[in-house]
Amino acid sequence: MPEPPERSSPRSEPPPSRLRRWGSRRVVVRDESMLPTLRPGDRLRVDRRAYRDRPPRVGEVVVLVDPEDPRRWLVKRVAQVDPSGRSVEVRGDATETARDSRRFGPVPWSSVVGRVYRCYFPVDRRRDL
Repeated sequence: MPEPPERSSPRSEPPPSRLRRWGSRRVVVRDESMLPTLRPGDRLRVDRRAYRDRPPRVGEVVVLVDPEDPRRWLVKRVAQVDPSGRSVEVRGDATETARDSRRFGPVPWSSVVGRVYRCYFPVDRRRDL
């Protein structure tokens, strides 16, 4: 699980501008629920403004407030979006070990903190997501 204080599917839009990167959050992956895409210790950048004008899209990697412990954030992949855009179902890439919407159900769109757009550390895993 990532810690709030610290931010693969094909990208359907350009990367965030420098201004957006400046306003992004950083998170650290703490568990194995997104293996093989993300590993414990990976450091990510999250665009907090990505969903101001649109709902998340299926396949995007997002950070959301943990529905079972609001003090924690989770990193998951969007599996389904409610047609009205009010909730999303999320899944971990490691289906056997992931705690996701199969356990806690759909989450409100308002619980999504932002879209993960870059893994910046460790250096050998640096890439856009």
